[in-house]
Amino acid sequence: MPSPVAEIPAAAPDLAVAHYAAKLAFETDCSDVRAAFAAGKVDFVLLDVRSPVLFAQSHVPGAINLPHGKMTAHRMSEWASDTLFVVYCAGPHCNGADKAALRLAKLGLQAKLMIGGMTGWADEGFAFESETIAAE
Repeated sequence: MPSPVAEIPAAAPDLAVAHYAAKLAFETDCSDVRAAFAAGKVDFVLLDVRSPVLFAQSHVPGAINLPHGKMTAHRMSEWASDTLFVVYCAGPHCNGADKAALRLAKLGLQAKLMIGGMTGWADEGFAFESETIAAE
């Protein structure tokens, strides 16, 4: 009797290639985003789709705050139509980044999800930035 792991056979290699290639077309990870910034090879726009308050408290360095509800055709026209957007939110427990990627795709734009979001970034031990808000 096979183990619970082997009870369902693994996919054939050609099916596995198609599956994982497709999966990587939809997502990236914190390590790859950080490596791109560290190497100065940032060929994407990193969008933090959480609220402005949460963004000000802490965010991934290099990110722009743009909640998914604010992603309109007019707002997104600030970037070239072939821009790749990488979106993230709080973490695996949050679907804000999925909503953002869907909204971008509906606008005809390319998007990838940064899996893990803020939680993944913290788990990797990467530093965050915060904004200092001046007292009025």
